[in-house]
Order: sequence, then structure tokens, then C-alpha cells
Amino acid sequence: MVKDTSYLFITGPDVVKTVTGESVTQEELGGAKTHTTLSGVAHKSFENDIDALLQMRSFMGYLPQSNRDPAPVRASDDPWDRYVPGLNTVVPLESTTAYDMMDVILGVVDEREFFEMMPLYAKNIVTGFGRMAGRTVGIVGNNPKHAAGCLDINASIKGARFVRFCDAFNIPIITFEDVPGFLPGTAQEYGGIIRHGAKLLYAYAEATVPKITVITRKAYGGAYDVMSSKHLKGDTNYAWPTAEVAVMGAKGAVSIIFRGKGSEQQEAEYVDKFGNPFPAAVRGYVDDIIEPATTRKRICEDLELLSTKKAEKPDRKHANMPL
Repeated sequence: MVKDTSYLFITGPDVVKTVTGESVTQEELGGAKTHTTLSGVAHKSFENDIDALLQMRSFMGYLPQSNRDPAPVRASDDPWDRYVPGLNTVVPLESTTAYDMMDVILGVVDEREFFEMMPLYAKNIVTGFGRMAGRTVGIVGNNPKHAAGCLDINASIKGARFVRFCDAFNIPIITFEDVPGFLPGTAQEYGGIIRHGAKLLYAYAEATVPKITVITRKAYGGAYDVMSSKHLKGDTNYAWPTAEVAVMGAKGAVSIIFRGKGSEQQEAEYVDKFGNPFPAAVRGYVDDIIEPATTRKRICEDLELLSTKKAEKPDRKHANMPL
């Protein structure tokens, strides 16, 4: 949508005032800001028509000619095996300290070019298109900078829509995971977080394109499962040394296990046992524990390996997605 000149609504301000008595302007009811930050109806907003057309041209460059064609590949001067030392220090030592997942994404994609989708809506999850060794990829990532990276209703819907779009156009999906769980609270439960969270789980499970996941830090509970885990037919799953694959964080787990009488020593023991990626690796939930700086190289190798992936689904009229 173009700012200040485009509007989307089912009924205009005059009808709204007549029926409900509410006084609202066109901009407040269906302007670019409303639909890119609150409703999620629009994916991006632009300053003017020229900017909109130029960005649309960039967006189309990431897509194949049709759903029958593979993801487009273009020449790239960015070495596929580029070492990214900055990724070794991007995750803070303190597990409760936030960082920006965009730093990770920009570090691994070709020439730091990333076309983000819905950047102003559900900021706790990042979605967008980039290129790896010239090949178009779709990227999904929890962003600890906003709401600690928790999955909520809006983030689940945003992620699910993007994953299904990539699957429809044969675009490989790369997932960067740092999720402490689903956002708790009555507002989320009454709003149907179980049903909406299932949309993201379903989208990943149904996708047949190459799926590569990198756990950067937290991978807790059901939210870990949802984010393209091995249990949802993820092709390659990596963990950084800072990864934690567990049911929940140490403080919450110890409080439940010892019924609110846990000690700091018991929390430390829980961290020693589960606050690392090794238990998950032993059980086959991750394929390898990698040095963060080698992430780009490993992903590019896997994309080449999975470029001929063919997954057949059973013949049926359609699936019963949790709408």
C-alpha cells in the first residue's frame, strides 16, 4: 500500500458512523499504517507510487516464472563458503539478553540483501526473501528483540502464510530459531492460540521444499517443535553451541519440578544438563553442532544437496488445515 493515498476497508467511515456511531477517518480505518501494523492485511507500505513499483520489481526477482519452475538462481560474487566471524559473537552470553535476528540473517545471505515481508507486523518473527549462492530462499526467524521471540497468534499466522507461499513456488525455507515458547496469557488463549499456532505447525509439516533449520539459542517446548524441527520432516537441522533444546527454561522447570521450592543450585544443575545442544544431538534431533561463522557455508552445501529433492504426497482432494 502507498502511504496517505491508498485505503482498504469493507465499509467506509460514513457507513461505520451510521451503523455503530464510531467516528473514524479513512486513514485510521483502512490506511497503510493500519493494515501493515495492526490488521496484517497489507504486507508492506511505500512512500509513493514509484517506490512501490521499484520494490515490486525487486520482489518479483525472487520468484520463479510459475509454480512448476524451480527457485531462480542468478550469478553472485559473494563466495558461497564465506566465513562470517561476526556470527560467533552475535548471541549474548546471558541467555535473557536480547539480540536482533536480522544481524544473523544479513550475515548469511548474499551481499547482505534481504527483502523482508510484513516488517511492521508481528515483529517477533521475521519473514522475507534472500539469496544463498545466487539461489532464492525464504527465511523465517524468531526475533528475540521483540517479545523475546515468543510465538503469538499474529506471529503464527504471519509465519504460516509465508511458509505456504514458499512451498507453493518451490522456494527452499531456512529457519533461524530462538523461541522460548508460545506467549502465555488469557488474551492469547481466548484468541485461539492453539488453533492459530497449529497453522504454522501444519504449514511446516506440509511443505515439501528443502527445509533447513538453525537453532541459535532457545528452542523450548511446543514452539521448538513448530519451528521446522526434525519431527516436522525438517531436512537438515543444525544447532549453534549456544543452543538450548528443552521443555522450558531452567527457572520455570525447577519451580515446577520442586513445586516452587527449587534452589539456585538446582537451576544450575538443570542448565548443565539441558542448557546445551548435546542432549538433542545424541537423540538425533539435530544433525550437527556447528560453529556459527560456518553457517553460510553449511546452508549453501545443503541447498545444493537438496536441489533435487522430490517429496510425494498421498493423492487426496485437499487437506484439512486448521483455519
